[in-house]
Amino acid sequence: MLDTKLIRENIEVVEENLRKRGSKISLDSLKQLENDRLKLMKEVEVERAKKNEVSKHIGDLMKSGKKEEADKMKTEMKSFTDSLTEKEKELSILEEKTYNEMLYLPNMIDESVPIGKGEEDNQEIIRWGEPKKYDFEVKDHVDIATNLKILDVERAVRMSSARFSILQGKGARLERALISFMLDIHTKKHGYTEYNPPILVNAKAVMGTGSLPKFEEDLFKTTNDPPYYLIPTAEVPLTNIYREETMTENMLPFYATAYTPCFRSEAGSYGRDMKGLIRQHQFNKVELVKICTAETSALEHDKMLKDAETILQTLGLPYRVVVLCSADIGNGAAKTYDIEVWLPSQDKYREISSVSNCRDYQARRMGTRVKRGGKSEFVHTLNGSGIAVGRTWIAILENYQEKDGSVTIPEALREYTGFDRIEANEV
Repeated sequence: MLDTKLIRENIEVVEENLRKRGSKISLDSLKQLENDRLKLMKEVEVERAKKNEVSKHIGDLMKSGKKEEADKMKTEMKSFTDSLTEKEKELSILEEKTYNEMLYLPNMIDESVPIGKGEEDNQEIIRWGEPKKYDFEVKDHVDIATNLKILDVERAVRMSSARFSILQGKGARLERALISFMLDIHTKKHGYTEYNPPILVNAKAVMGTGSLPKFEEDLFKTTNDPPYYLIPTAEVPLTNIYREETMTENMLPFYATAYTPCFRSEAGSYGRDMKGLIRQHQFNKVELVKICTAETSALEHDKMLKDAETILQTLGLPYRVVVLCSADIGNGAAKTYDIEVWLPSQDKYREISSVSNCRDYQARRMGTRVKRGGKSEFVHTLNGSGIAVGRTWIAILENYQEKDGSVTIPEALREYTGFDRIEANEV
């Protein structure tokens, strides 16, 4: 969430940020709440001071043996004290309402973020690899996988619903190999510590990273009271490891990675990518999370991008990197790089990783600080896909497809799969 000082002293800056993001959020309610809160807070502070002064006087009277006079003053103060108690309750309610309103406000975007109205205004900054030219008509990943008998969508839909799938045989082994391959690179080469976190978390954890309350419709949750939420990404549990804690400076930077299944209702994506595995309710992902100081977060952001790029480079998959524009950037991010992998069947690049710097936005929601130089300050948090396993699976099938319908496995992955090819006559 945003710094309350920014809301109070530079509300016009927040309004300008909303305008750049193309947000329809109105600050009218928050302004009124904040005005009411400040007015009542001043009244409460004055009355608390008066109460303390009178209480001290009553104490002095008691010490000097003037009990009768002290009791009279206590009686006279009762209605005043009752009124103050009611005002304190009202102030508490106003503070909660103000806090809840602030939870909906997006992060302040970085000054380097391009201003735009949609994804068409994202700016390409890197292009790596050359898309392969084929001397045959390329197939999409669904046709390739179905012919190879490594994907079963029909039975998955029957047992669950649309946007679910079953991988089998070498298809399932390829998915598992990709997970191990990614984790090994990030832990052995990039210095991340591997975690195996819960995939069911409480509302505080999801709120801490920003999915609640604004994006609740995109989440799956249990029927418990209170409910648990199925994580939309391992960013949630990894970032929350130090929630409500003050870290020491020698704990930073904190690098964490995890493979988890991820769950998204895709409530806002109706009709998009219904065919195939691009947009699933359940999918696998290797996530990267960093916690660092304010001074180093920009550098750590660029380093995290390189860490994610390494996966695609090692697999020989062509991709490009774009900086998301102001209207396309996520609610909690100050700046985001998207990595988009080349898909021959679509003749275009598609997102396979988002790498975001959230600065202190999530830390304020989680209450995560670092103590250094005798002072306590909010940490900065970063997250990125390192990378989406299912979309990498898709990219390998499409980019490494052969004329006879088989798929060649990238050389760097063969020690993990145990095979170098998936052929049509295999089950």
